[in-house]
Amino acid sequence: MQLASIIEALITASQDPIPTAEIARLVRSRVAEAEDVKIRDKEEGKDEQELPEWLSALADTKEEQVIAAIQELNQCYAQGGRAFSLIERAKGWKLYTNVEFGEFVRQLFPGRKPERLSGPAMETLAIIAYRQPITKAAVEAVRGVSCDGMIQKLLDRDLIRIGGRAELPGRPLLYETTELFFEHFGIRSVDDLPNASELRKVQLPQAEEKHAADAGEEKQLSFVEAEVAEAMAEGEPTPES
Repeated sequence: MQLASIIEALITASQDPIPTAEIARLVRSRVAEAEDVKIRDKEEGKDEQELPEWLSALADTKEEQVIAAIQELNQCYAQGGRAFSLIERAKGWKLYTNVEFGEFVRQLFPGRKPERLSGPAMETLAIIAYRQPITKAAVEAVRGVSCDGMIQKLLDRDLIRIGGRAELPGRPLLYETTELFFEHFGIRSVDDLPNASELRKVQLPQAEEKHAADAGEEKQLSFVEAEVAEAMAEGEPTPES
């Protein structure tokens, strides 16, 4: 029995995505369980049976082996013209239908219409995603306008959440993206965002310096806002097929 087939069975049977480390643990756990049964049978005087060679070989299954097996599965799916593939998201691995079949799958949900974010909402989400955790005042310092409505809309759609309070006067709320955000945009972490390493390092004005920014700072501010919004525009979330 190949490791790839075992992984396929685990992911297919699970209702939730499974992380790589958990898959490796489950495989090792099965081998350990078989070893325990063998020891118990020996203690009870029953005929001792050796574990199958293929099962014993899985005793030290590592994450690297799991990833290699999943790549093997996806190659088989592609070569066989299958309509799905295994994709890793924030919560782990799961079977997803391929994009080209999206319009057909959508017929299963006739009342479910794709919802698109407005430009201001996308800009607000982009700033939060790249600079999280971040306060509302800091977001407004970047956008130059009040963001109460946009933040509430993103909270309602479960794309952002309250992640705590900042160690600042008044202890303002901190906002961060949710697991649904990563699921919708098809990424595993913030590091997978377009140009993440560069945009997360750009110096932004402090909230209290918003009205004191000079022309050079305002120019940089507009550049940052445009960059983060453009970087995420191609991955705007739509309901999962």
